[in-house]
Amino acid sequence: MMLRVRSRDGLERVTVENPQSTTVSELKSLIQTQLRIPFQNQTISTSQNLLLAKTQEEIARFTDMANPNTSLTALNLAHGSIVYLAYDGERRVAGPAFHPAGSFGRKMTMDDLIAKQMKVTRQENPHCELVSFDRDCANAFQHYVNDTLAFATKRGGFMYGTVSEEGKVEVDFIYEPPQQGTEDNLVFYRDPEEEKAVEAIAMGLGMRRVGFIFTQSVSQDKKDYTLSNREVLQAAEFHAESGLKEWVTAMVKLEVNEDGGADVHFEAFQMSDICIRLFKEGWFETEIGEGDDPKLSKMQKDVVLGVKDTKEVDNDFFLVVVKIFDHQGPLSSSFPIENRNTPVILKALKTHLDRAKNLPLVKRISDFHLLLLLARFLDVANDVPALAVCVHKQSPIPEGYQLLIETMANTC
Repeated sequence: MMLRVRSRDGLERVTVENPQSTTVSELKSLIQTQLRIPFQNQTISTSQNLLLAKTQEEIARFTDMANPNTSLTALNLAHGSIVYLAYDGERRVAGPAFHPAGSFGRKMTMDDLIAKQMKVTRQENPHCELVSFDRDCANAFQHYVNDTLAFATKRGGFMYGTVSEEGKVEVDFIYEPPQQGTEDNLVFYRDPEEEKAVEAIAMGLGMRRVGFIFTQSVSQDKKDYTLSNREVLQAAEFHAESGLKEWVTAMVKLEVNEDGGADVHFEAFQMSDICIRLFKEGWFETEIGEGDDPKLSKMQKDVVLGVKDTKEVDNDFFLVVVKIFDHQGPLSSSFPIENRNTPVILKALKTHLDRAKNLPLVKRISDFHLLLLLARFLDVANDVPALAVCVHKQSPIPEGYQLLIETMANTC
């Protein structure tokens, strides 16, 4: 049986010869033998939150694998399962044979000299303190990919919300652009006019674009990576485009639970500073072949990774884990969502408004997806932000806008 071990050094593998009888203590011995990490320095857990622990006190809270006599089968560990590892001290990851340079070896080119300075190291701390998802918008997104798409194909969107001075990101709505998803790839067909309307709504709501969210298909769960090389490229592109240092990349996937069922699981990351620099400076190989290993990102020139020069970087080196929380935001997410299988039409507006006639109009239209429908018929430069400001402040909707909304609702 092969177990994947994720630590601050990336993703490595440990081979277990007799998985049915192997205990936690024996697994630690295998890690010591195969990965050269002393037994007594190890803390292992099935929880990825172990890698977020900063102090010994926090690490000590992870006790699910503290009993040395617990068997791996009792922990539901199977071939390909991930075990998370924290350890004290330092270790040297083996590299290739040394190749001399200079007058007694090969000559150094300008590219060689640049590569010597381009070191890829793991970034320990994100610029974003945490990301908190509005429960309704997160549920509307995962409900669609789970119940309608069955996680068979990928789906994505841009997250909008606020960033506090302390670096806390709050996500209050998700805009889903026109797109095409397959098992392994996600393509956005960006609509500049629609995105202008989205930005106008966000401005009026006092929000901005804060991240990128996407799903992994069930077929990807069988593969040995956290993010694929295609996903790293796409996440780096959107992060670089944003110019926001707190930009968050969120991934949603199905995970098998203890009862053998499947749970929807959210993970959040930031692409590391070196990843964004490499992307902006054109180091990434953007053409990905069918035979390429999806867990490795290819570079056009050698970079320094640990003690070796290489053109292939494990994608995990570019990921910085971000803590996830949730909250109840100011908007609802009950209106039909744009660019899905069923087009959003004005009849949906009437149905939505009639559902809560006892509420003030401003409350009934406090939904980003509804505002995006209205934006098709309003002036993006003036009317859309003005209406969004009313929603933001929960102030009465001006009579002219009320009449316009009622007219649109009754034209179906």
